[in-house]
Amino acid sequence: MNKAELVDDISSKTKLSKKDVASVIDAMENSIISTLAKGGKVSLVGFGTFQVSNRKARTGLNPRTRETIKIPATTVPKFVAGKGLKEKVK
Repeated sequence: MNKAELVDDISSKTKLSKKDVASVIDAMENSIISTLAKGGKVSLVGFGTFQVSNRKARTGLNPRTRETIKIPATTVPKFVAGKGLKEKVK
């Protein structure tokens, strides 16, 4: 399901216009992104938690040349599914 399909689905279930649903989804997306950019986390009880994870620097292997390369440390977004979501997907 892509964003347009999600907007259509929510719009049909809530009787809100597609434009209103799209603006709510955009606002939610922007709020989550700005919170993660500040190093915070967003918890949606029963659904899951969006948080920031730090990956340590490590060495890797170039598959083409078999040469050892250094992979720098980085910060990445992470999603941990909540109990309710896990149970519904089973």
